[in-house]
Amino acid sequence: MKKTIHINCDLGEGGKFDEELMPLISACNIACGGHAGNLETMHRTVRLAMEHGVEIGAHPSYPDRQNFGRNHIEMSEEDLKLSIEGQVLSLKQIAESEGGKLTHVKLHGALYNDAAKDENIARIILECLEDLDAHFNLYVPVNSKISKLGMGKFDLFFEAFGDRNYNKNYSLVSRSKSNALITQKEEVFKLVFSVFQEHEILTISGDKISADADTFCLHSDTPSSVEIIEFLHKKFAEKGIGVKNT
Repeated sequence: MKKTIHINCDLGEGGKFDEELMPLISACNIACGGHAGNLETMHRTVRLAMEHGVEIGAHPSYPDRQNFGRNHIEMSEEDLKLSIEGQVLSLKQIAESEGGKLTHVKLHGALYNDAAKDENIARIILECLEDLDAHFNLYVPVNSKISKLGMGKFDLFFEAFGDRNYNKNYSLVSRSKSNALITQKEEVFKLVFSVFQEHEILTISGDKISADADTFCLHSDTPSSVEIIEFLHKKFAEKGIGVKNT
């Protein structure tokens, strides 16, 4: 079994817990103006990540601050590429201006979900990121369109969510459903450890699906997010497993 686990968190979104979460995680995905974030928050979050040795990632989304990037937006291919390019380059330049570097890109919200199931959107995203000619990892969902199209083009980090329930087709349970989120720390650990050790997820329907994840996402806007990640540290430490970079 691997002796370290990699945990990532979406930060710089205006949440209350960034400073408490940053020392507990391996990588942060920083909002770069699409659904949240501005120049000030990007600079501040990059500096915080560097202070704690946390990997810095761009977290682009549909340009939809009103709905926090959680709704599908109809956009032309050119407009979508320009939006993603602008968001990623903005964070990349800020990271470099602070003496750091961009290590990865992870899509946000509806764009993440659309690229997982829509081959055309996945293609547009990959073409846009390839055009940037930058060397970074790409965080992708397990068994997704973007992971299959991106194979061989990017260093892919397969991601599982520790605080979200799954359907048996690998999609996340819609946030419109009452059982979309997992907020009990024991249940979060149960899901994460199942993927980490057994390489499988117990879905909301009771089916088990195979999943081999390189990184686990915990959401920063969960009210108990700090308590949950501290609990994961404790439980993994009991099994001789550390959290990377902490």
